Amino acid sequence: MNELLWAPDKKHISTANLTQFESFIAEKYGRTFAGYPELHQWSIEYKEHFWASIVEYFNLKGSFEASTVLVEGEIFQQTQWFPDATLNFAENLLPKRNDDIAIIDRNENGGRKTLTYAQLYDEVERVAASMRELGVTKGDRVAGFLPNCSESIIAMLATTSIGAVWSSCSPDFGINGVIDRLGQIQPKLLIATNGYHYAGKRISTTERVKSIVQLLNALTQLVVVEYIDDEPKLNYGVKTSAWQDFTPNTPTPLTFTPVHFSDSLYIMYSSGTTGVPKCIVHGVGGTLLQHVKELALHTNLNESDNIFYYTTCGWMMWNWVVSSLSQGATLTLFDGSPFHPTPSTLFDIAEQEQISIFGASAKYFAACDKAGLHPLKTHNLTTLNTLLSTGSPLAHETFDYLYQKVKKDMCVSSISGGTDIVSCFALGNPVLPVYRGELQCAGLGMDVAFYDERGHTLQEGKGELVCQTPFPSMPTGFWNDKGGLKYKKAYFESFENCWAHGDYGEVINHRDKTGQIIQQGIIIHGRSDAVLNPGGVRIGTAEIYRQVEKIDDVLESIAIGQQWEDDVRVILFVRLKPGIKLDNTLTQKIKYTIRANTTPRHVPAKIIQVTDIPRTISGKIVELAVRNVVHGETVKNQDALANPEALTLFEGLDALTS
Repeated sequence: MNELLWAPDKKHISTANLTQFESFIAEKYGRTFAGYPELHQWSIEYKEHFWASIVEYFNLKGSFEASTVLVEGEIFQQTQWFPDATLNFAENLLPKRNDDIAIIDRNENGGRKTLTYAQLYDEVERVAASMRELGVTKGDRVAGFLPNCSESIIAMLATTSIGAVWSSCSPDFGINGVIDRLGQIQPKLLIATNGYHYAGKRISTTERVKSIVQLLNALTQLVVVEYIDDEPKLNYGVKTSAWQDFTPNTPTPLTFTPVHFSDSLYIMYSSGTTGVPKCIVHGVGGTLLQHVKELALHTNLNESDNIFYYTTCGWMMWNWVVSSLSQGATLTLFDGSPFHPTPSTLFDIAEQEQISIFGASAKYFAACDKAGLHPLKTHNLTTLNTLLSTGSPLAHETFDYLYQKVKKDMCVSSISGGTDIVSCFALGNPVLPVYRGELQCAGLGMDVAFYDERGHTLQEGKGELVCQTPFPSMPTGFWNDKGGLKYKKAYFESFENCWAHGDYGEVINHRDKTGQIIQQGIIIHGRSDAVLNPGGVRIGTAEIYRQVEKIDDVLESIAIGQQWEDDVRVILFVRLKPGIKLDNTLTQKIKYTIRANTTPRHVPAKIIQVTDIPRTISGKIVELAVRNVVHGETVKNQDALANPEALTLFEGLDALTS
């Protein structure tokens, strides 16, 4: 059993949003629950009641009266949620128009500006009126090529207030990476930055934007956010205006176009590391309900909170955290390198802005540990009560680091889901304990299980993460996917009429003295398609990474399975601290650490030092791409990688021929 690291006290539990919601359910339906597992079971057995309760309890704006909650189709993906309801996403994210701070906009150069809810409303009103004047209407696509800044949020809210569809890429994407995405959806309007700063460098995007514009055939206007100074004003070959000049000739009040629950809100993209990215379409209502549930109930977000998540506009965590505005909270943004100008930059912001909910990737927190950051000693994080981590499994040792060197009294919530559902299958819970290495629970309304290869539910042991029944935030489809064939292939080929997410993990049952299950934690061991299979034994790559991260000399690693003599052998590549060479002593130390804490099957047959490890633009390492290179296969879409040149480090290695 994993070690208990934190437990909420009685006051924390009694005042939590989740506890208040339980009281609402008790009063409305006469149901009480002995603990979270019972509440979760009710939420999936009585999903109509549960999701209708989210609408009612949070007083979501729209026409939900007398609406049917659920019409189940013959197959999973034909399910209709709230088919008669209408609403507007932006209206629900602009719950007030006063002097409360909505957005704090920070960057690595020390820049800071704020927007109140009144100012945010006025800016959305201005931009939406300009979009309407341009001819943007319901269903049109508006695209952003923007840093994580207030303009990106204003543009998204203006777009969705009209009922148009928002899609964004971060400015670190190359031309082909952008066109592989936006070229498929053909936006009418592009809002793009002229540049950005990262790690002390001033990076112009002006020429890239010009090339992108020339390749988007349906584009009628470009709006340039002049994010960096002294950039030349180019002739982009299309009608162009600066952001500050994108103002309607005739000011008009902001109106919110009602749209159907399943109408398109966001188009997001798969990583694209195995081909052209899939364009994943998410609906208005499902996204709103899921985000409100996760932020308010699972993250305990309140109007008084200041929430921060280190992300770019090209990662689904941007879409997720922006929905914090629905709760009237303050949202702090940051654009730049998390380690510039100092390694403590993000913790400096947490202290200065009195952040209460702080989120970043698991890799970021592991890097903080390797860098020797000790915020518990160096920073005043009194207001911090929740820490969120995602992007990859949070190692057991990183849990230790967070509680020992960041803050002792906080809820550390590792969360797991993805772009596919623009939300989470498993995540945090303010009324449950935190156990080392575990996600606290499956999300309310999410019928999560782990299957063996025959499709049988595992009560214990490792298997495929599935969702057995429909949920509102599943995609409404893929863009230009006739007959839904790509959609079906992506999620429904492994198990009949059951969503297979592509993660490999297990449930950990915690019981009281009577044997009653009081908590079901979840451990994710990695992606299913990256699972190693030496001698027919399935091993999640995260099981190896967890051990390797204990070794101070190793900055990061990537493990793959190499086909070898009618079997598979495990190959581990390591990136070491500057000046460190992989010698026999370090090799044996790595192998011993893995063997001592796992099994002999986990021990790599070869350990090889590399100077870089390829990753997606959102920072995830790409085991499949490395595996392809090692086997002499083509990596189809290198534009999806932040550092595609790193792939050459894995080509034709003599060490892998014996």
